Amino acid sequence: MKLIVGLGNPGRQYAGTRHNVGFEVAERLADRWGATWETAPRGAEALIARARGPGVLVAKPLTFMNASGPAVLGLLQFFKIERAGLLVVVDDVNLELGRLRARAGGSAGGHNGLKSVIAALGTGGFARLRVGVGRGYAQRDMADHVLARFEPEERPVVAEAAGRAADAAEVFTTDGIAAAMNQFNRKEEQADREDTE
Repeated sequence: MKLIVGLGNPGRQYAGTRHNVGFEVAERLADRWGATWETAPRGAEALIARARGPGVLVAKPLTFMNASGPAVLGLLQFFKIERAGLLVVVDDVNLELGRLRARAGGSAGGHNGLKSVIAALGTGGFARLRVGVGRGYAQRDMADHVLARFEPEERPVVAEAAGRAADAAEVFTTDGIAAAMNQFNRKEEQADREDTE
């Protein structure tokens, strides 16, 4: 069984913010599958949606970003999903806007949501997909930056990236993290060059 978790902050005031890109990807997947959101079973403070086929869930923790770990752990335990079946989708200020980076495991890289998941699971050995939201102005406080909404000119880039991230998550469910890395970690300019050669 596979579990895709998009991290974000619950509440209307956080909708459309940089920190909620993980939620946006999760919602894209649920829409594609024609799935409805339901409250997760006991032990997991989250919403879940089920894929049309068996064995794939997408989730949005209802805790705040910095406390996402217990919800992820609760879902893994309730549904008896191995860590190898988990993909966590998060925003990343260290990636340029719209860039994707999938990894089989690693550190939190300064991301508080990933820190919480790593602390809850006791390991960084799970797949993650980072969606670039840009770093913003050097003078701007980072918390203010990630909790801000995208500028109008950024929205098309983010919408396209969320679609590609949903594609990458689906590749993960069928072919694994290595396949997702091979297909989606390339810069678009490099991909375009390779496609024309």
